[in-house]
Amino acid sequence: MPSSTPPPADLLLRARRIHTLVPGERPQRALAVRGDRVLAVSEAADGLDGLAGPATRVLDLPDSAVLPAFDDTHTHLIAAADSAHDVAVADARSVRELVGLIRARADRTPPGEWIRTAGHWQELNLAERRFPTAAELDAATDRHPVLVQRGVHNQVLNGYALRLCGIDADTPDPVGGRIGRDAAGRPDGHLLDGQALVRPQLPPPDPATKLAGLRLASRAYAATGIGTVRDANCSPADLAALQQLRARGELGCRVRALIGTLGLTEVGQVEQLLDGMAQWRRVDDPWLRVWGVKFWMDGGIESGALEAPYCPAHCPTPGYTGHFAWDPPQLQDAVERVVRRGWRVGIHAYGDRGVRALLDLFERVQQRVPGLPPGALVMEHGGLAGPEQRSRAVRLGIPVTIQQPLLHDVAAIQAEYWGRDRVAALFPARAWLEAGADISAGSDYPVGAFGAAHSLYGLTTRATVDGVLGPEQAIDRAAAIRLHTTAAARLTGEGRLRGQLTPGRLADLTVWPTDPATAPTHLLDGLRPSHTVLGGTFVHGG
Repeated sequence: MPSSTPPPADLLLRARRIHTLVPGERPQRALAVRGDRVLAVSEAADGLDGLAGPATRVLDLPDSAVLPAFDDTHTHLIAAADSAHDVAVADARSVRELVGLIRARADRTPPGEWIRTAGHWQELNLAERRFPTAAELDAATDRHPVLVQRGVHNQVLNGYALRLCGIDADTPDPVGGRIGRDAAGRPDGHLLDGQALVRPQLPPPDPATKLAGLRLASRAYAATGIGTVRDANCSPADLAALQQLRARGELGCRVRALIGTLGLTEVGQVEQLLDGMAQWRRVDDPWLRVWGVKFWMDGGIESGALEAPYCPAHCPTPGYTGHFAWDPPQLQDAVERVVRRGWRVGIHAYGDRGVRALLDLFERVQQRVPGLPPGALVMEHGGLAGPEQRSRAVRLGIPVTIQQPLLHDVAAIQAEYWGRDRVAALFPARAWLEAGADISAGSDYPVGAFGAAHSLYGLTTRATVDGVLGPEQAIDRAAAIRLHTTAAARLTGEGRLRGQLTPGRLADLTVWPTDPATAPTHLLDGLRPSHTVLGGTFVHGG
């Protein structure tokens, strides 16, 4: 007669506090995992000992705390992977030092090969408080094309790269972007949103290097407590690489991909993109899924669309108020085509005019395509959003992703453009929550640094590189944790699968030597988990 005894747990974890994040439930002391799911939890440290068997791994950590793995709901894993082997310039403190780092790479790079920098740095950290010029980069090397990247929207090329990309005095500005020029009208090397001019000349990444970068980057996210990333600018080629790494079992975090439209200027191009995405409709892999399509309403630090003028000294004409990346009626047409095919849409809107225009667009789309499911239209950033626009977003049922680490890192440079008062009003988390908005949290790496505790620190203190800004918008620790867990899982449509530690949900959890829910503020920013577990598998600290 077959035994009715259930199989033992694969993992038994005992800790001081296990935060299930079920409302009203006290912290537990023990958690058991079987397969990729949570099997049981108990208030007693020895309450699940009966589930242990000879092969059960027991993790007895009486001083540690356990939380669900965190989501980063707006980040760029692909950028982190692609820059894993690029020149790191974040520690440079002058143009001379930055140029020196590039020169050192050039000395060991065959002539003619591209040299690129990683994008996570700020020009205001340089003594000159500006980007390098093409001429200065030429001093590093005139035998290699050089691409200096800062964040997502800024690029600087040396003379070799400008010639290779066909950028000269007669080249028109790219759609939604700008070519920096000297007094004689010649390109000075700086491009704002110039990816479409550069990308065709970049060689396809070596497949092995691409996979190695993705492996390193995904594990780096996991090492900070991030278990799921919502990558806000994936290409079909990026997806193919992610799928290959997934097939090898080497992804360090779960990925929810937004297919990017940077460089696309016509609705027909969007239709072609959608045709290529069709195969992903049938993919139901908890590690790798396509979330939807990403568009841009306005620009970022230097070109967000504001209601009032800003920084004419940095712009071609006085009275500059930023710009739109698409003509709004054309963007509306593209969005309607996406949602009619059953995909979700996330659209970048950073400045207050951009936020208002995006909500206008979303309202028109809802009228023309009735019956859209909840969460089909998402505002990415919603950076500068006043009371009227916050109320509109709630009324229209538009989720919003916010990124406090972005504000932390760019506050000083953003103030150069917008002024400190407007920067202090960015990402008003408390006001969003008090309005009843559906918000979740991320980093926007490489503009802001990724990391679970780093984001909690910023959300709860409003600390930035330029001091504490907008302290009235700080939220409490429990609310900040929810933005990265339960609210984030709701955004991806996985609220019943992730975000809480209850039987039947995926065993996605983080173990912390100090409890992020109660850690002293001065310890929070540098806090890292000792272990990150996804679906019962140790992806960090195993």
